Amino acid sequence: MFRNLRRVMSKALKLTRPAKLAAAAWKVQSAATKALTVAKPKRTVKSKAASARRAPLGETLRRISAGGMPKHPKLPRAKAKPPRGARFVTAQFASEHGKRSYKLYLPAQAAPGATAMPLVIMLHGCTQTPDDFAVGTGMNRLADERGVLVAFPAQPAGANRNKCWNWFRPSDQGRDRGEPALIAGIVQQILRDHPADPERVYIAGLSAGGAAAAIIAAAYPDIFAATGVHSGLPVGAAQDPVSALIVMRTGSLGSRLDIAVPTIIFHGDADDVVNPRNGRAVAAQSVAAFPALSAVDKPGKRAGGHRYVKTAHRGDNRKSYCEHWVIEGAGHAWSGGDPAGSFTDPAGPDASREMLRFFLQHRLSPKRGVA
Repeated sequence: MFRNLRRVMSKALKLTRPAKLAAAAWKVQSAATKALTVAKPKRTVKSKAASARRAPLGETLRRISAGGMPKHPKLPRAKAKPPRGARFVTAQFASEHGKRSYKLYLPAQAAPGATAMPLVIMLHGCTQTPDDFAVGTGMNRLADERGVLVAFPAQPAGANRNKCWNWFRPSDQGRDRGEPALIAGIVQQILRDHPADPERVYIAGLSAGGAAAAIIAAAYPDIFAATGVHSGLPVGAAQDPVSALIVMRTGSLGSRLDIAVPTIIFHGDADDVVNPRNGRAVAAQSVAAFPALSAVDKPGKRAGGHRYVKTAHRGDNRKSYCEHWVIEGAGHAWSGGDPAGSFTDPAGPDASREMLRFFLQHRLSPKRGVA
């Protein structure tokens, strides 16, 4: 099957000039669909949940081409109502790289004794909005508990028709350009206008947002003290829409990182949109950038929900610099999220709470260089 795909890929790559990207994507999709009808790949041993949930390659490519994330039943959309004294405001940022709006959650008060609050940047997945993502992740509620600022940048349909962050475009993969520069600019604006701590700035995201979060943290290690990647992909996984479709399905090792950024990863082992191999690659990419770390596996289970395995990579000080959570039977959804938001799985461990716990272990080191 993949021999046919390789032949077509060589032809498709010739079509990847801007005017012909759509043709290239459809060429790969057609080849994948045809391959499935003439040959069946050898079966590998997978969990029953993963086998039951994983869609055929052709179907997955069609779905990704059309929307980037699987269809989801319509749910009541409840806006998070801030408690007394807290605010959830809309702001704008503009620079030579473009402009983006964002929602900023301002808790009623900072943690006792704190002079400045940590800041978490949250990048939504395809088709989502800041309000939807805030409800689904429940991050604003945790922000009130811990005295944390949370910003939710919005990707407009004008930048990507499905509101996906463009993690697969070279123009959006580096420092001082494209979407990474826009997010860095939003951070600088918040640091200027609000009591945020520049040593405790973090970034996390889901799916395309997770892939973008990894790229942005690697591009700006002098801004972000840690990153969270939920159902995302490693830095350098793709360079165009065609390769993005392939690595989402099959996985990618990504590229080598020279700067070590503490990273926490969540991925369901039955994810049929972004292959769980990508979560393992994000973890491997992060661990490789650090000096020797020791790995400790800890299995667990949410009461009435999914089993999971947490692998913590720790230094000599026993602090974890990389954590990889694999959730058994979970698909492409935010683990432990609120069902009032889209793409959430309430049966999983609480990714938002665990990310915030991991983030607050880390401060920006003055020795950390610029990528």
